[in-house]
Amino acid sequence: MEPDLFTAAAEERQEKEPSSSPLAVRMRPRTLDEVVGQRHLLKPGSPLRRLVGEGASGPAGPSSVILWGPPGTGKTTLAYVVSKATNARFVELSAITAGVKEVRAVIDGARRASGGFGKETVLFLDEIHRFSKAQQDSLLPAVENRWVTLIAATTENPYFSVISPLLSRSLLLTLEPLTDDDIKDLVQRALTDERGLKGAVALPEETESHLLRIAGGDARRALTALEAAAGAALDKGETEIGLTTLEETVDRAAVKYDRDGDQHYDVASALIKSIRGSDVDAALHYLARMIEAGEDPRFIARRLMISASEDIGLADPTALQTAVAAAQAVAMIGFPEAALTLSHATIALALAPKSNAATTAIGAALEDVRKGLAGPVPAHLRDSHYKGATKLGHGQGYVYPHDLPEGIAAQQYAPDALKDREYYEPTRHGAEARYADAVEWTRKNLGRKRS
Repeated sequence: MEPDLFTAAAEERQEKEPSSSPLAVRMRPRTLDEVVGQRHLLKPGSPLRRLVGEGASGPAGPSSVILWGPPGTGKTTLAYVVSKATNARFVELSAITAGVKEVRAVIDGARRASGGFGKETVLFLDEIHRFSKAQQDSLLPAVENRWVTLIAATTENPYFSVISPLLSRSLLLTLEPLTDDDIKDLVQRALTDERGLKGAVALPEETESHLLRIAGGDARRALTALEAAAGAALDKGETEIGLTTLEETVDRAAVKYDRDGDQHYDVASALIKSIRGSDVDAALHYLARMIEAGEDPRFIARRLMISASEDIGLADPTALQTAVAAAQAVAMIGFPEAALTLSHATIALALAPKSNAATTAIGAALEDVRKGLAGPVPAHLRDSHYKGATKLGHGQGYVYPHDLPEGIAAQQYAPDALKDREYYEPTRHGAEARYADAVEWTRKNLGRKRS
């Protein structure tokens, strides 16, 4: 059976027997107005609105759209809505299991449907980043000739994972993670909607809060957990989904953690202090609590970047690099895979040698500045590149360090009031030992007197 015929048959079964389909499928929006979140893509006159034929100009847009965003944010839903709004055939393929043969079969079917029945085809290709360059090349003729409207979805940066010819012919739409309010709206709709649970069960606030934590911004995960918990409650003869029932159903204990309350700051503080204390196991425990509570991974990554400079500094110069790389990776991949990256960084920081010398150095320098200990910049250090600077004495007497064999010039750099002040006091922990030797040598050769 051809993929497009299989999809059509599946849709027909869904319309005839909606109760047999998963809740996430039954609650799939039928119009753009039913889509939760992604408000930046759904504004009047937006490219997505025009693609489905809304607006004075009527149907418009490219023959290829790339949807980039985390799992469960509505990529499949938007493709389905476009096909329904344009009355097109909807064909869904996954790049995990499909290849060039399946793509060509869909394209051939689309050409026959277009020529014989005047029916357009929307090809939804999930996880296009898993297609090789050659496989993506096979899509180009269909896109160029508008044999299909290609809607491709990816969780990875398309500028790295999609070939340039296809990317240049596509409208790139970036989907944002769904907020808790978005997921809450969807859950409440599923509880009462005729396509959903039809009011068969109630969801107390405590259970709903845990469900939102479990979802982690993933609409599909939220509806799957809700459906399983509702089924378990009804099997028990209950009309309310208790927290225990939800926990048992999803096998995930409720973490006592309020992201907007004291626990948010207490657990974050405990994570950083455990890293500072080099207790890698405690640090991983608090990291796990934050992940399970649905903490924003970007918040965790920011705290790790701060810790790398505040508590490690030059004792391990690679710590900040690791933390920054983790933050960049987290921003690109999101949960659940981001948990691996955060664990990587947390372990590296916890086991790194520690130094707060960079922290105390800038603190002491700021304190002096705030006290008014500043003073004019020495004349020989002032800018001498503009006309008239020489007459003012700017730059006169400056010694260019690169002209000296040692590469260091014994001249005054700080203002007079601070010429002998020493802020940086390195430890001899880890790699900072070599900086301790370097600062001792440079201060000596600068002719500085110990303060």
